[in-house]
Amino acid sequence: MARGERRSTIVDVGRLAGVSTKTVSRALNGEPHVSEDVRLRVKAAADTLNYHPNVMAQSLVRRRSHLIGLVYENPSPSYVVELQTGVLDRLKGERYRLVVIPVASVAEREGEVVGLLRSAALDGVVLAPPASDSARILADLTAAGIRFARIAPTQSLEAGPSNTIDDIGAAREMAEHVIGLGHTRIAIIAGDATHASSAQRMKGFKQAFKAAGLSIKAGQIGQGQFTRESGHAAAVALLSGPERPTAILAQNDDMAVGALMAAREQGLDVPGDLTIVGFDDSEVSQITWPRITTVHQPVFEMAHAAAEMVLDQLEGRKVTMRRDHPHTLCLRESSAPPARD
Repeated sequence: MARGERRSTIVDVGRLAGVSTKTVSRALNGEPHVSEDVRLRVKAAADTLNYHPNVMAQSLVRRRSHLIGLVYENPSPSYVVELQTGVLDRLKGERYRLVVIPVASVAEREGEVVGLLRSAALDGVVLAPPASDSARILADLTAAGIRFARIAPTQSLEAGPSNTIDDIGAAREMAEHVIGLGHTRIAIIAGDATHASSAQRMKGFKQAFKAAGLSIKAGQIGQGQFTRESGHAAAVALLSGPERPTAILAQNDDMAVGALMAAREQGLDVPGDLTIVGFDDSEVSQITWPRITTVHQPVFEMAHAAAEMVLDQLEGRKVTMRRDHPHTLCLRESSAPPARD
């Protein structure tokens, strides 16, 4: 806006569109009982005048901040980007804005999370794992009257609107793929133990091993934290053991990339000497070489649906309480039959 130029007001929009200021407000806010013709005229007038509603003023009048939070802990950059873009895509064109709230350790700070959300004056919040499984956070949000929706919870699904994925089934299918290639010396890099998905995926692996008559020994499991660095450290230890595995099942793609780095440092060919698979189908799994065989977890879609659930609650619409999202096995170049001895 040029210096001295007057900012357009809702009165100017109403005058140009030939309607009252109340009608302008209802049309721009997507409220019912406004004809499509009037809605289009108001929008055209607002565009012509470069008019933008004063969000702060609206918040004071309606006692709403029009802010929706996203709480997450997962350190994987690709996972976080998918979460954010999913929520933002659903909020596009709405009067709500996104506030991103990373929490270093939900397990250590779950008693503080809702206080943080209240201080930010959020109208609603999308909870990613492990916050989506925290009974304390769910109870505190309910008591505070903050609307919420959950991504990938594994328990108490009736506690609030939820978007689920079959972690057990997906992990079982991945392990079955690797076993089906002929591998029997298979190591596992587990994710952060405070995330319920880690236990779910381990359960799926164990089901596949048991069905194939294979056992999982303690020395075959490396502990990771869903980070590339932890995956690298776990893989170095696993590959340095007395019986080197011919395949590694990593519980997410970042740890799989860390394992790929460790394999190259030891002069191992992937997949010639070592098969490596991941979980998530994050961007990093598609840009490494070889590209990583993984499970596509629809993070974007779950985040988009969770934002929809929060909006439906805030706008008084019918809320879908549960959506089950499908997973897909993505077979790529990092998996192959074991080399013959």
